Order: sequence, then C-alpha cells, then structure tokens
Amino acid sequence: MSGAVRHWQPGYPLDLARTLLPLRRGPADPSYRTTGDGAVWRASRTPAGPGTLRLAARGGEVEAQAWGPGADWLLERVPALLGADDDPAGLLLPPGPLREAQRTHAGVRLTRTGLVLESLIPAILEQKVTTDEAYRAYRTLLRDFGTPAPGPAEGMRVALSAREWALLPSWEWHRAGVDPKRSATVVRVARLAPRLEEASGFAHAAAFARLTAVPGVGEWTAAETLQRSNGDADAVSVGDFHLPNLVGWALAGRPRSDDAEMLALLAPYAGHRHRVCRLLTLTGARAPRYGPRLTPNDHRDR
Repeated sequence: MSGAVRHWQPGYPLDLARTLLPLRRGPADPSYRTTGDGAVWRASRTPAGPGTLRLAARGGEVEAQAWGPGADWLLERVPALLGADDDPAGLLLPPGPLREAQRTHAGVRLTRTGLVLESLIPAILEQKVTTDEAYRAYRTLLRDFGTPAPGPAEGMRVALSAREWALLPSWEWHRAGVDPKRSATVVRVARLAPRLEEASGFAHAAAFARLTAVPGVGEWTAAETLQRSNGDADAVSVGDFHLPNLVGWALAGRPRSDDAEMLALLAPYAGHRHRVCRLLTLTGARAPRYGPRLTPNDHRDR
C-alpha cells in the first residue's frame, strides 16, 4: 500500500476517532471509513483534485498516507484536521459534569477541514428531515455520481464537484429522496462555490454572513458547516430539533427548551458555545423524550 506519507506528532492528547467523527455522514458514508486497525480513511475533493487520506495514531504519532491529485493538499492540512488550530484550554469550566467531560475527553479536538462545500451540501440535505433520510440521500448520490476514491480504498467515493452538483438532473434528486427546495439550494451553493469556499479563512461573524447570504442557507446550516470546515468553536446549531432540549436538560434540568433559552444558557461560554454542546453530547446527557419519533418523509413516490 504505497502513497505519499507524513508523520506528525500532535504534542497533545488526541482521540483520533472522536475528533474526526463529525465528518462522517452516517455509518455507510461512502467518503468515510474506519478499519479494524483503528485507522480512519477520508475521501475528499480538494482544490488540487480528488484525494484519499488514511490516518492512524501510533504511540503519540500520527501516520498519514494520501493518494491522488489532492494528496499533498491533504497531507499539508493534517494538523488542522486533527485540531492543531483548536484552543480547548480557552474554555475554563467550574467543577461539575462539564468540567469532568472536558477532562475525560481531553483528546477530542475540533476538526478543521478547510473545505466548505464538503460540509455545506450534506448539511443542506439534512434540513427538515430525519438523519436517516439525509444519510440515505447523500449515500445514494455519492455512490451513483461520485468519483472513485484514489488509492487502495475500494468502494469509497469522492463527493461531486461543484459543477457536477449544479448539473445533476432533477429526476436524480427525486430518486434519491431530495425534495425540490433542498436540491435547489444545493444547486445555488454549487454555483457560488468559489465565493463560499473563501469563508474557510474567515472569522466567525464574516463566515456566517457569507454563507447565510445564500437563500436556503440559514443559521443551522451555516453552523453545521462551519463547525467542520472552520473548526468554529462558537457555531451553535440554532434551529436543531434536539439540541435546545439537550442543553436545557443538562444545564438547567428543564426537559424542554427553545432556541432562546438554549442561547441564554450558553451565553456564559461565549466563544466556546459549540464546544460546550459537543462536551454535553460526550457526557451522554439526553433530555426525556415525549411522544412519537419524527416520521421520515419519502418524496420519491410524489
């Protein structure tokens, strides 16, 4: 198994699997794979072209191997991908469950891919539907229209290029279970790809402004994107179906909360609000559930 290789020492505790997990879009994501030896494989479309990256942590060192035209681009950005730009020490917590989660999961960093569309398009597909629906749609589109991943990762796929997303026929969106509103938003962002990719180098407010200027990209979608593309520690997923209840239950003992109440509870952690939400998920906290689960939609027979 050849390919370009880089060895990198993080200099901090690193939980490779949990750090990269937010980049996986469901257990059958064709662009993401974990193997029995603990390695994580990712297939990405970089500015230099498609590339496959394999990452494995061994004794305080990360071995990175990459294949394809995007190999050098991916290897150069391994530190950022694994949290070198993150600053978890900036969040000082009082004694309690959050602080214990911060200590227990000290190796979980916020990833930064530097690729906006890679996270923006899956986030659009996740708007107003169940995660299973969104994962199925993304999996179907990548398997049918994505580029085979370079290197030895048989069966993996690189996401479509901006042009390919923009030219995808309406009936293929329909067949994948994506309604016209979401598919139109994907086409819109694909046509604006160069401008949107610039946001990977912007600070929090400017990046949000750039993304949410596009019709169909709201605060939730922008936050879900920038958490991954920019490693934005303060990007709160306002409008999420579950997050306000999780935050309200964990921080105030309230079984139900809305976005305003959630933001009020997170206000003391300004600058690290997404990090706090991530820590809360790592604690295993879960608000009580009432009523039936959300029923999946199926647009394919309409």
